[in-house]
Amino acid sequence: MSMSGAEYLASIYGTEKDKVNCSFYIKTGACRHSERCSRKHNKPQYSQTVVMQNMYVSQQNSAKSADGSHLANMSDHEIQEQFEYFFEDVFFECEDKYGEIEEMCVCDNQCDHLRGNVYIKFRREEDAVKAAEDLNNRWYMFRPIYCDLCPVADFREACCRQFEMGQCGKGGFCNFWHVKPISHHLKNLLARSSRSRYRHRSRSRSRSRERYPEKHEPKHEAKHRRRSRSRSRDRDRRERRGRAPPKGMVTTEESPLIHK
Repeated sequence: MSMSGAEYLASIYGTEKDKVNCSFYIKTGACRHSERCSRKHNKPQYSQTVVMQNMYVSQQNSAKSADGSHLANMSDHEIQEQFEYFFEDVFFECEDKYGEIEEMCVCDNQCDHLRGNVYIKFRREEDAVKAAEDLNNRWYMFRPIYCDLCPVADFREACCRQFEMGQCGKGGFCNFWHVKPISHHLKNLLARSSRSRYRHRSRSRSRSRERYPEKHEPKHEAKHRRRSRSRSRDRDRRERRGRAPPKGMVTTEESPLIHK
């Protein structure tokens, strides 16, 4: 049975056969041609995913440290430690402020349109929209953050399968994600903390609805709850960050993720 014109266009949307919409932008949230691309980059108005462009800068690839002195060569262990400090910091900052995170990854590509990109998929679209609006007014490590909603829904489709098998011939200039891995220890830490946090929030919301079923929570109760939650977040952060920042990592007094 033949397809109608609309059905055919829907079937090829985002594929190489689509001559109107950019398949790389749809699949990976980035395109090497940027605004010069001959195909459309349809930026979503709603999405679960945000991208923070070129946010992660490896200290190994930085010409100078923050104080202007040249960095000594770092060992692989030190590079990974510095990266995981960054990953943990951004994950908890965004989950604390905007909402539950389903996935987060950082690109290890060397091409300009993917290098250091941070992709975060929130559980709720409204949390992603809120994050995209707010993060554009914030800085990380004294650099402005550039954040947009991203069309990527399936992170697996954006990843380079050849890279995962150690067989990508394009190296760091591949147009699919080369995801920088995190340790199993950090994965478990993030998962445990996230589950614990959202179980607690779910119980708190349930108790609040039972106490105030037909009207909004009184202002003094809401204020006390916000203060308590803020103190809890600060305590969790102090515990997580009891260790010193890795070599070469420059921090502010609190989180490196700071307001403008």
